[in-house]
Amino acid sequence: MNPLDTTRSALRSLRANKLRSALTALGIIIGVAAVITMLAVGEGAKLKVAEQLKSLGSNLMIVLPGAVTSSGVRLGSGSRNTLTENDAEAIASELPGVLASAPAMRGSGQIVNGNLNWSTQIFGVTPDYLAAREWRVARGRAIDEADTRGSAKVALVGQTVADMLFGGTDPTGQIIRVKYVPFTVVGLLAPKGQNFSGQDQDDVVLIPLGTARGRILGQAQGRLRTVGHISVKMMDGVDMKTAEGQVRELLRQRHRLQPEQDDDFNIRNLSEIVAAEQAASQVLSSLLAAVASVSLLVGGIGIMNIMLVSVTERTREIGLRLAVGARQRDILTQFLAEAVILSLVGALTGVALGIGGTQALAHFADWQVVLQANAILISVASAGIVGVFFGWYPARKAARMAPIEALRYE
Repeated sequence: MNPLDTTRSALRSLRANKLRSALTALGIIIGVAAVITMLAVGEGAKLKVAEQLKSLGSNLMIVLPGAVTSSGVRLGSGSRNTLTENDAEAIASELPGVLASAPAMRGSGQIVNGNLNWSTQIFGVTPDYLAAREWRVARGRAIDEADTRGSAKVALVGQTVADMLFGGTDPTGQIIRVKYVPFTVVGLLAPKGQNFSGQDQDDVVLIPLGTARGRILGQAQGRLRTVGHISVKMMDGVDMKTAEGQVRELLRQRHRLQPEQDDDFNIRNLSEIVAAEQAASQVLSSLLAAVASVSLLVGGIGIMNIMLVSVTERTREIGLRLAVGARQRDILTQFLAEAVILSLVGALTGVALGIGGTQALAHFADWQVVLQANAILISVASAGIVGVFFGWYPARKAARMAPIEALRYE
């Protein structure tokens, strides 16, 4: 029999038991739909992680002040003012591969515009801060060196602050009061969204570091150049673990720490967090796909079960065909074709159901999903392989029947 005749014969056999064929294909339908939906959910989770990582900035380290030990009690990180602007300048000038080294200090306070007010985070920064955090200015301009040297009363506002104080209007050029000190808004920061801890990164006001230290956040223990943290951004291709060691060694030298002394600062290597989050999202995606693939396995077992029943029911038909000259290969091909057709019809139906389920999750559950063409192709190909694998044994059993015994079967 040629392939066309084999396909027609297989379709006639399947149509003879429509309900049974539909129920058999149901396992493949659910399996394919589950694989497509779970892969879309997994890819959506990976994309969400990637967006959050991008908002943090790549190749970034955060250097924080160390802790104070008082009467045997070790206080938290940042309880000791050990970092200065000079440290940031030394990191930028003495270490290779440093793209930006941005000192900053942070506080909180009330921001007022007319009769509107909003409590937010206030950062004193240098011009390198935006470069280190990969943060764009959507409108207006950034803080420049002249602002920093002159301790100018200018500010950049995040999108959340702009919404709370200005609604939908352009905030640039407007006057706001930061802890009762008037500032001119010179720029609006591009939205960044939430970070890993759920904190709104757009709920922020950036002002020049000198202005923050002298007018808003106060001097730290009288040390005029003390800062709260340093953001260190490395160039692409730099090994972040090596760079972390270089920063640690430089700061220990500058702070005159002896070998037996602990660091009086902490370094958070965000690239390690990035790698951990990416690995976790990849594991999640693989786990979802593996769980969904179990449904395909169950569907394949259902196909084998029904095909074995079909072989038993059609024993006399098989014997008659063999007696009139059909080859074992013809019988094998026909039953294998039936199994594969069941799988592919189920797969195509499952694709439609999976796409619909994915869109429903995105719309009603507000999940971020990414539907990829290769996920659909993999699902359909897997269904075809399942049909061949689980249909082979029933087809082989039918092909190896002895014609005389098959004709005598009742």
